[in-house]
Amino acid sequence: MRIFIHIGLEHCGAQRLQQVLEDKRGQLAGKGVLFAKSPGGKNHTRLFMAALDPDHIDPLRFVRGFADPGKQAALRSAVMQDLSAEIARVQPQTLILSAVQFSTGLVTDSELQRLHDLLRPLSDDIRIVAHLDEQARVFFQHYAEQILAGRTQPASQELGLAHSKNWREEALKMRHPARPAVNDFPELQAPPFWLDYAALTRHWQSVFGADKVILRSYDPALFASEKVTDEIRQCFDIQDNIGKAQPQTPGAQPSAASLTRGRQMNLAMGKLLQNGMRIPRRLWRQLVRETAIAGPPLDPANFAALSKLFEADNKVLIKQHPGLKADCLMAAPAKEDYIEADPEFGFRASQYLAAFMPRLQRANRDAVAAAKAPAPPDQPLSPSAQKLMGPQALANFNRMKNGPFAPHNRLGRVDERAENPAYEPITPRQLKKGSSGVVVVGCMKNEGPYILEWIAYHRAIGVDNFLIYTNDCSDGTSEILNRLQEMGIVQHRNNDVWKGKSPQQHALNMSLHEDMVKQADWIAHIDVDEFMNIRCGNGTLEDLFERIPQATALAMTWRLFGHNGVQRLDNDRLVIEQFDHAAPKFCPKPHTVWGFKTMFKNDGAYAKYSCHRPNKLFDHARERVNWVNGSGLPMGQEVSEKGWRSSKATIGYDLIQLNHYALRSAESYLIKRQRGRALHVDRSIGINYWVRMDWNDCKDITIQRNIPRTRAEMARLLQDDSLRKWHEKSQRWHLAKAAELHQMPEFSELYQQALEIELTAMERVAYSLALDMES
Repeated sequence: MRIFIHIGLEHCGAQRLQQVLEDKRGQLAGKGVLFAKSPGGKNHTRLFMAALDPDHIDPLRFVRGFADPGKQAALRSAVMQDLSAEIARVQPQTLILSAVQFSTGLVTDSELQRLHDLLRPLSDDIRIVAHLDEQARVFFQHYAEQILAGRTQPASQELGLAHSKNWREEALKMRHPARPAVNDFPELQAPPFWLDYAALTRHWQSVFGADKVILRSYDPALFASEKVTDEIRQCFDIQDNIGKAQPQTPGAQPSAASLTRGRQMNLAMGKLLQNGMRIPRRLWRQLVRETAIAGPPLDPANFAALSKLFEADNKVLIKQHPGLKADCLMAAPAKEDYIEADPEFGFRASQYLAAFMPRLQRANRDAVAAAKAPAPPDQPLSPSAQKLMGPQALANFNRMKNGPFAPHNRLGRVDERAENPAYEPITPRQLKKGSSGVVVVGCMKNEGPYILEWIAYHRAIGVDNFLIYTNDCSDGTSEILNRLQEMGIVQHRNNDVWKGKSPQQHALNMSLHEDMVKQADWIAHIDVDEFMNIRCGNGTLEDLFERIPQATALAMTWRLFGHNGVQRLDNDRLVIEQFDHAAPKFCPKPHTVWGFKTMFKNDGAYAKYSCHRPNKLFDHARERVNWVNGSGLPMGQEVSEKGWRSSKATIGYDLIQLNHYALRSAESYLIKRQRGRALHVDRSIGINYWVRMDWNDCKDITIQRNIPRTRAEMARLLQDDSLRKWHEKSQRWHLAKAAELHQMPEFSELYQQALEIELTAMERVAYSLALDMES
């Protein structure tokens, strides 16, 4: 097996290559090429942190909870155990590992040697691949990223170093011991030693071999195009065709004035840290972003001194490495040296800091409270876990318990156990001519007993119209929706003759031709087991929109609700009434827990939409899209183009969460298992699905404030004799189906197995992650 270690460089297309490799991971594995998943998904940061010297605490290692040498040692062992298991399962001829931090964060000889020694038992054929761009172009992007993370030194620092005889040596001298408590890391404040490409190459060659380092050109146009797969094939020596990639539009660079503002804000917030305030990294970056203004970006030509310093060495590298093209390392015509831009409009960091202070103080209180919270007791594995969990799940459990990814409920400011007064009923609003208002698009198959509650609930919070697609229904679902259409409540479309990968995506594609969707103000695609739980004001969409006036897309993150001990179908109680225990609010792993659905403005920014989000952002709309999370906070530009999961940096539930009742009762789960899935028609719903979705750890009754107005709207709908008849018929159908399934050994055993499983949240995380590794 040959191992390729892709070391970046930073701002030289590494993230683009990682994304394409992830998108094609399954296809590559079928061709004998493993883009590893276990060391960190796309960017293999776990392997990077494992290779660091024990006393080298960089920002990543600090934030992720591996600053302690003992925890780092445990991480190192786990990384190699997981990677070895992944290799044994796939049996590849080629292994690709990639992290931009390999080049920018591994500083010492011992760190490179440690990385070599970790991988050497897997193969003695290890190649290093790096993509390069001209140093001045790389530096000005690196500087912008440093500012966002907390840099306080101006870019003139690097210009002062440009006249030294040995850039790498002088830059390393300027690195000081990290002071994590005040966000002072050499990775943020010191000059980037790795800009000396010749010295960087020699360093890697000294450990891995003179002929093992491959340098290649970074061509921004090629990397953004669908033909970036040609570069992937060449640099990783992949002989088979792997198709094309989705084109990518590069993001805009921040203005020079914004960087000046950001640096001054970093100085001001740094003083707060020195006085003992705690500022979460996510909030820090967000506040810096909020000070930004439009304007011209930094010009690499103002850093011509950097270009001049490395010019001779670059020419030598071009001769030594056929994959390096001269134009890649060609500097722009020199201009006068960089001078920090004016922040404009009389900017004063102190004034912005005063405006931000309530948010900073609130975050500080939350951080202090979280730090004082007692660590959970180190309890033994539950009987269910001892029976269910294999070696990989057990390793996950021991590695993650009490770590930075351990689930807990200390997130946000909503008291989810408080018994608050019921929300007031609202009257349907009068829509303007030519507007269909807020439109919910849904897809259903045999969901009859649950339709009226779902419709009534969402009408009660302010949804104006519904467009529902059904396929292959036999329980009265279609008849219920037909009657609701006759009553003017929904539009129903038969989707039996669907085409493509799933009936759901076919339906969403067809919905784009519907007048209701074309004339919508806002669009959301949610399923009948998902409820938009608005947790502000009177719990209505109007209250929500008032709090996010600038938003064009809202990521509604799932809150997974388990079966709550309810075994049998209960037609007398609402779903939102029966199931009131859910996953912890802080639960970044496994990936399914923080999935989101998107409610987005129908403003022409996107060409289409899929299950979780709108897709294919038009270039003309790039600057005006504004995604916010469930707390109303901006999520950044990356989510505007891709992604359907919240992260530690973007999670938020304070204004809205999407209550996801994937199981309902144990009998409902049986029927769902027999029915199959709407989106992933090729995936079954077995016991693993139950384990992934049956979260019963934290009580949350916030949605129950909607019960009175939901019941009132249901009662109004059920006054229609025909609708009531079909609703009751569907209830009887499901009761009969459950009884039928109990008589079938396969389903009877599944039912008993499901009810016997009682896992803690940490055990459920560990088991689910093991399933992800094995899939």
